[in-house]
Amino acid sequence: MSDSASRPRRKRAPRFDDIAAAAGVSPATVNRVLNDRGGVSPERRARVIAAARELGVPRVLPDPHHGLIRFDVVLAASATPYFDRLEQAFERAAQALAPRVLLHRHRCPTDDETRLARLLGQPPHRRNGLIVALPDSPTVRAALREQVAAAVPVVTLMSGVADVPGLHYAGIDNLQAGRTAGHFIGRMAGPASGQVLLVTHQLSFRAHAERIRGCTEVLAERFAHLRVRGPVACTDDPDRVHFAVREALAACRAEGLPLRGLYTSGAGTAGVPGALLREAPAVRPVWVGHEIHAAHRALLRTGTLELVIDQAPEAQVQGALTHLQQALGLLDHPVSSGPINFALHCLENLGGEHA
Repeated sequence: MSDSASRPRRKRAPRFDDIAAAAGVSPATVNRVLNDRGGVSPERRARVIAAARELGVPRVLPDPHHGLIRFDVVLAASATPYFDRLEQAFERAAQALAPRVLLHRHRCPTDDETRLARLLGQPPHRRNGLIVALPDSPTVRAALREQVAAAVPVVTLMSGVADVPGLHYAGIDNLQAGRTAGHFIGRMAGPASGQVLLVTHQLSFRAHAERIRGCTEVLAERFAHLRVRGPVACTDDPDRVHFAVREALAACRAEGLPLRGLYTSGAGTAGVPGALLREAPAVRPVWVGHEIHAAHRALLRTGTLELVIDQAPEAQVQGALTHLQQALGLLDHPVSSGPINFALHCLENLGGEHA
């Protein structure tokens, strides 16, 4: 037997014809895509590159998307510290992205249904990805379903949206956060009977509905001596929060069951200290809130606030952008599908300042 006959036959590298057959396009289209000449629709370009990758083409493949890549970010128009930190995180992230990846950021009042539908469903440019932090409403659901059906990758921050398959959620486990609040309130309030006031933004945000549900569940399961009041929806308004706390303190005093716990799942917490000072309860309620910022740090130092659950908006932004880039084939490494980890802050671990 000759040496040539005994050597294993070298595997033939895939040809343009092979890639074209696998992608369902012409060899000329394969040529244009692999040599990055443009003139091919994004959908066909992605198919060609996916087929070439699957066949093991021995060359550096171009990005699946040619030209500028545009991500839209639509956030609720809120002046809360969480949304301020989101804005700052997106501003920093935009500077770190590749030059051809553009972020278009929008803030919209959640009661302006017409503008909200237009921002979500009628972008003035070709959209490659969408990130939203919005309440769960019929308008939002319908618009996001259309985007998913059009093969646009969509990420929700902070709060999920129901009945829209195919969304990626880059946020904390809000039910777990609420259960954490209930656990600490129950343990720190002690064994004496009393009441716990739940104050929220509005329950149309699934994040708040889940936090309230989690807190209520734990109190019912393990701390039956504590009776729940609320939730009271205060739309992050400090005045409404102030009066909700004042009214609860007065009602608890009249009922002979002191207010032993307070859980604020949203913002507007500047109204709490004044209410506590005015009513001067004999037993200071154990207060657990959300988001670490300068005002909450000061309240932790004075002992008015016991614990802050922070949902790390910076990590949410990074997770959302990583997911979109991976979905478009711009990144090879897999993206974690689990929730973002939240952080717990108390007097003993205040650490550095957030912007």
